[in-house]
Amino acid sequence: MAEPTPRRNEPRLRPAPLLFEPAQVADDPEHFFDLESIDDPRALLTRSTELALAFRAAADRAVEFQAMAAAQLADPRRFDRLTTTDIAERAEWTEDYAKKMVEFGRDLLRGAEGGAGHADPV
Repeated sequence: MAEPTPRRNEPRLRPAPLLFEPAQVADDPEHFFDLESIDDPRALLTRSTELALAFRAAADRAVEFQAMAAAQLADPRRFDRLTTTDIAERAEWTEDYAKKMVEFGRDLLRGAEGGAGHADPV
């Protein structure tokens, strides 16, 4: 089962695998990772919980990458740097949220430069 997203100095655990669905099955709105075919409620609870935790971990990880990208784009050393207004517009955020994400991204990048806090993205 997937584990919650660890904080800075904790090692990352990989979430449960998200098995990709064949295209023809994905077109069926009733089909979702084959959960509808599980009859045993215990097994259904286990697998659906694994999926929920995996999606949550994936979302948390994606937000970290958004923050790092925002920080890199806002870096004043870049000749093509973007303002937080520009970043907010591109990411469909409010400007206040973009500012917070830039700061969060800077914190993450500082941790990565120091060798702690950032794991391999794969």
